[in-house]
Amino acid sequence: MRSQDVLIDGYGRIREEVHAVVDGLSADDLHARPGDGEANSIAWLIWHLTRVQDDHIADAAGIEQVWLAKGWADRFDLPLAKADTGYGHTSQQVGQVRVTSGKLLLGYYDAVHEQTLGFLGKLDGNALNRVVDERWDPPVTLGVRLVSVLGDDLQHVGQAAYVRGLL
Repeated sequence: MRSQDVLIDGYGRIREEVHAVVDGLSADDLHARPGDGEANSIAWLIWHLTRVQDDHIADAAGIEQVWLAKGWADRFDLPLAKADTGYGHTSQQVGQVRVTSGKLLLGYYDAVHEQTLGFLGKLDGNALNRVVDERWDPPVTLGVRLVSVLGDDLQHVGQAAYVRGLL
C-alpha cells in the first residue's frame, strides 16, 4: 500500500463519520449547544473541521479554497470574515455559525473532500517530505500537515458524534 492510499483511506473515514453525524438532523439539532449552552454545536464542529481541511489542503496544494472559489461562503452567508476557519472562536462566534440544513453542511464537506482526494491522488511518497511551513521547529512537512488535519478532523467529528448522542 502506498502512503497516499493510507491518507485517502483516512480522509474517507472522516467523510463517513461526518455523514453519520449530520444525516437526519433538524436545523434545531444542528445548532443545539449542550450543557450550559456554551458548548460547540454540531453545525459549528462540522463547519470548522471542513474549513480547516479546505484551508490547509488548498494551501498545501497551491490552489483556491472551495469555500471561496465555489461560492460556499456566499451560500452559508455567515456574519464572519470570509477567510475565517473558526480557529479561536468565542462562544458568541460559535453561535453565529448557523445553517438552514444538514444538506448545506454536507454539500460543502463533500466538495472539500473531493478536492482533497484529487490532491492526495496525485501525490507520491517523495512529495510528503516537502516542507510546507517553516514557522515551526522542526519545519512542518506535507506528510505531517496532512496527518495533522486528519487527526484534527477526526477529533472534531468525534465531538460532533458525542453531541448527537446527547440529543
